[in-house]
Amino acid sequence: MSLTYNQIAGRSAERLAGLSDGVFAFAMTLLVLDLRTPELEAIHNESDLQTALLGLVPNLLTYISSFMILGILWLGQQAQLSKLKHSTRDLTWIHLGILFLVTMVPFSTKLFAAYITYRTALAVYWLNILAMGVALSWTWHYVGKANLLKEDAPPAFYASVRNRIIFAQSLYAVGVALCVFNTYVSIVFIIVVQLAFIVGPRTRLLSRL
Repeated sequence: MSLTYNQIAGRSAERLAGLSDGVFAFAMTLLVLDLRTPELEAIHNESDLQTALLGLVPNLLTYISSFMILGILWLGQQAQLSKLKHSTRDLTWIHLGILFLVTMVPFSTKLFAAYITYRTALAVYWLNILAMGVALSWTWHYVGKANLLKEDAPPAFYASVRNRIIFAQSLYAVGVALCVFNTYVSIVFIIVVQLAFIVGPRTRLLSRL
């Protein structure tokens, strides 16, 4: 019995992981382009330089936040792909959807940095993060439904990945809600959440997720 195109296409999880590596690396590199040194013509003394550097704080905060969220998402995606027996055409397109959202992060980051005191800019930024989390959760639901996990995957692995995604998105939602007080409070909270996930294995709560 011959296989159809749709049965053959997109089955290589390794090729998908390689493409993801490239897209994530490119998006992370683009983020730093908005961190420009102050214009030489505008700097005449130490005070001018210090004032100019303070003006870069919104760009720096959003850069740190976005770099970490992309790092966390990349780790999550690679953890998923490493445990697959193989991919499928449908799963590959879902992951390509994640990569599309990843390429939007430099834009939402730049928008938020330019209008960091505006709740609308924060909402666009958060929606970008939320969409990536939802898409990653969708891939994991598909993996479970299609029985694509390797046999050597730990029994609790599927639930652990799912719970970690839900927990992270819930905390990000809390961070956005804090914009009622101040958008700077929101972005600092989001950064703290990301730092908690980065050092998660060293904390009792996150090490169980």
